[in-house]
Amino acid sequence: MASNTLVSRRGAGSGRTSRHRDADQGRPRTLISPAQLGRPRGKLVYWTVFALVAAGFTLVFLGPLYWMVTGGLKTTQEVVQSPPTAFPSSLHTENYSQAWTVMDLARLLLNTLYYAFGALAFQLVLDVAAAYSLSRLRPVFGKAILGMMLATLMIPATVLVVPQYLTVLDVPIFERNLLNSPWAIWLPSVTNAFNIFLLKRFFDSIPGELLDAAAIDGASPLRTLRSVVLPISRPILGVVSIFAVVGVWKDFLWPMLTLPDPGKQTLNVGIYSLSNGVPQNILIAALTIASVPTLLIFLLFQRNIMSGLTAGGLKG
Repeated sequence: MASNTLVSRRGAGSGRTSRHRDADQGRPRTLISPAQLGRPRGKLVYWTVFALVAAGFTLVFLGPLYWMVTGGLKTTQEVVQSPPTAFPSSLHTENYSQAWTVMDLARLLLNTLYYAFGALAFQLVLDVAAAYSLSRLRPVFGKAILGMMLATLMIPATVLVVPQYLTVLDVPIFERNLLNSPWAIWLPSVTNAFNIFLLKRFFDSIPGELLDAAAIDGASPLRTLRSVVLPISRPILGVVSIFAVVGVWKDFLWPMLTLPDPGKQTLNVGIYSLSNGVPQNILIAALTIASVPTLLIFLLFQRNIMSGLTAGGLKG
């Protein structure tokens, strides 16, 4: 009788222990326990550290942007003075209009848009085809090909500049010189292993039942891609599109090497080429104008970027 009572107590104790263990496993682990956070001193320390960290990161990331925007509103003497002023003594908004005309930003902007959206078109066609074939068509040595593609992400971009330049200088087989042509920008941008990986990861998360149903209805792989896969892949296609446009927009070294003709240069290279003899405040105003389009893209599509990056992360 006593032994049965002892066993029942042990069983009840082990049951409570297991329940507490399960509750602890379901509770998120933090640096500060909920009990400590519930105390007034714990709340004060937590929110103080949080405010300092948030203010520090805000200053690091937005400080250069603020300096650039306000620098375009200052006079030349105020821009170069030391120590710098936190806010312009007088606002000179005419600096931006002068930068637009002196630096010929309208032409440079059109050139950059042409190169960026051309690269976008090629990436959407070729990268989507490559990712779909690796994900659903499963070619021979597909995993090895994907592994070699991802291995190129480990190589610094500057290491590939010389081989790429020699390639566009004299394209093998075709024997064509692509310098001062948009193909020098478009063709290297297509070989984007990161975008192919993102697309393949999303295509892997698509339920196989949808593709099987399309195959039963007699749809070819190309028809399945066009009618089934692409309509539900809008989030990741939006992310790839933004990465393609921003990648061409912010690039400097490669356009400077392959587009020496001043009439065909991109925005960043054109501003650099025309910077000699331009006042410092006008140059900063031109750089601010060049940064506005990419900032607008991020502010308008930041929700799409986050949803697209996490869309293929979970299954089920």
